[in-house]
Amino acid sequence: MSPMPVMPEVFHLYDTTLRDGAQQEGITLTVEDKLRIAGYLDRLGVNFIEGGWPGANPSDTEFFTRARTELNLCNAELVAFGATRKAGIGAAEDPQVQALLDAGTRHICLVAKSHDAHVLEALRTTLEENLAMVSDTVAYLVSRRRRVFVDCEHFFDGFDSDPGYALEVVRVAAEAGAEVVVLCDTNGGMLPSRMADIVSAAAQIGADLGVHCHNDTGCAVANTLAAIDAGVMHVQGTVNGYGERTGNMDLTTLIANLQMKYDWPVVTARQLAGLTHGSHAIAEIANQPHLPRQPYVGASSFAHKAGLHASAIQVNADLYQHIAPELVGNDMRMLISNMSGRASVQMKAAQFGLNLDDQELASEITRTIKDREAQGYSYEAADASFELLVRSMTGALTLPFKLINWRVHTSNGPTVGETDNSEATLKLMAGGERYGVIGEGNGPVNALGDALVRALTPVYPQVADYQLTDYRVRILDEGRGTDAIVRVLIDTSDGEHGWTTVGVGTNVIEASWEALSDAYLYGLVRVPAVVG
Repeated sequence: MSPMPVMPEVFHLYDTTLRDGAQQEGITLTVEDKLRIAGYLDRLGVNFIEGGWPGANPSDTEFFTRARTELNLCNAELVAFGATRKAGIGAAEDPQVQALLDAGTRHICLVAKSHDAHVLEALRTTLEENLAMVSDTVAYLVSRRRRVFVDCEHFFDGFDSDPGYALEVVRVAAEAGAEVVVLCDTNGGMLPSRMADIVSAAAQIGADLGVHCHNDTGCAVANTLAAIDAGVMHVQGTVNGYGERTGNMDLTTLIANLQMKYDWPVVTARQLAGLTHGSHAIAEIANQPHLPRQPYVGASSFAHKAGLHASAIQVNADLYQHIAPELVGNDMRMLISNMSGRASVQMKAAQFGLNLDDQELASEITRTIKDREAQGYSYEAADASFELLVRSMTGALTLPFKLINWRVHTSNGPTVGETDNSEATLKLMAGGERYGVIGEGNGPVNALGDALVRALTPVYPQVADYQLTDYRVRILDEGRGTDAIVRVLIDTSDGEHGWTTVGVGTNVIEASWEALSDAYLYGLVRVPAVVG
């Protein structure tokens, strides 16, 4: 077994979420978004945050202006990104080069062409002029007391096309004063073995090297690790792998790998423990769904479903986990399904404070869960409904309200100027009193939710803060058409915590009511209510 490489004396974690990551389809970041994300990136422990391309668009220019007074970075430095001078003019005369200076950052990252075909066809200049553009721009910025990184765009494809020229761009950039020359797999087509060979060839020049990988072969993290093994001391990536096409190298995965597998102290233990929170927080700001199977920080990263796993985990959690999840701020989760055994149910119940040492009761609950899963329920995605079921079967559930009946009427659409086309009549008992209310809404589920809030608020005023954040319907036996069984999942939040409940039935409204009423029931059970 080969030993892990030794950490370089200087090693850079360089984040480009605010620029390259923002080029992902579906991501649009405001200046305010970028300032907030920069704060999270700083707390994650990265060394450099690429803020954007000043001069290329007004919002990036505004970001750097506001960052001077609104960002208080403790760990990272901001970097302005731009290009080498245009062909045929001096660096001092190029307005985009001047905009880089005006951004006021100590570090500047320049993108330079290193693929001969791109020089000839995209820049439409000569190979010699491109080298002069690199040399002149770097030297000029260094003379203005800036520290310069150079991103050699399309370097690996350029190496395959003309290795001599690609390496010459690296050499010229380094001789002009570039602090780090970054080898970019811009098209994302590399594989780890080839990556290591090319990086090793570039290392012969003697410059400090970095790497920038895209994920088009699914190998961005692996390619980055191969480049690190070959000697790079600077790595570029984005949080959650955001970026064009299939994305950039995921910095959250790389940080955890270097810290946990290479045993390199690239961040502090506290910063590592904030990795999951930071990943999810940035996803929220970017308005992106968080990938549950994302390594280390995904909701499913340490989720266990098979009963065999649960039995082993009861003895030793490390038997089915490659690290302790709390080290990266994540949690182990037991998923409850028809694959679950008694051990899974016991461990899951223990997570919300219920002791199921009674083996007979634990077995009965397990059988009930499997029966309900066969009917269409899915508890692996609805922890709140699972907890309510277990509490009910163990006698640990005191109902804060009890349904008498409900009825919904829906018209064929709202009249002009109206938004409500459904009306729900609801009767229930709460706090020893009977309540009958009428709720209105845009659709039957919205109307039922409105009625439920109206009925419960006099007794439990906190329910006014509950918000339905997602509503999903799945047809389970599609061959039966409109008579099919449907499963409804509802996500609810009180502003601080979120939970998911499930309902099943042949009637979508009935299934929705089950999930909706469980959502309010769980909210009141989870935080004991003070009766108003």
